Amino acid sequence: MLDKCRAVLAGTNGEYHYACPLDQRFLTFAAVDPDALKTEVAKGGGDGEILEWIRENAKSKSSEIEIAMFSDYAARRVPAEVDEREFFHGLHKAAGAHRDDIATWFDLLDLDDYVAFGGKA
Repeated sequence: MLDKCRAVLAGTNGEYHYACPLDQRFLTFAAVDPDALKTEVAKGGGDGEILEWIRENAKSKSSEIEIAMFSDYAARRVPAEVDEREFFHGLHKAAGAHRDDIATWFDLLDLDDYVAFGGKA
């Protein structure tokens, strides 16, 4: 998400969108305003500095267990709705249809990033 934000700020985001529905899941969980985060990212801080800013500026504070639960859920999340599955499978086919290990959104994002930067699926 931070890389997408930086790319938007630099005008090099291409088809990627900052604060997309996937980003919104995190932003909602962290209770962080996407515009405020974008302003902070524009200052040029590294990921660690941005994480600290998020911790300080989140409207609600999550416990370590809540963060772990959210992270685990996010890592395992699969497309649940019919429209999501169709979208997911279209991207999967385009990036590497023969890859039978692509099941979660994070699997697909990793594959898409790898292929987008010249890797072979």
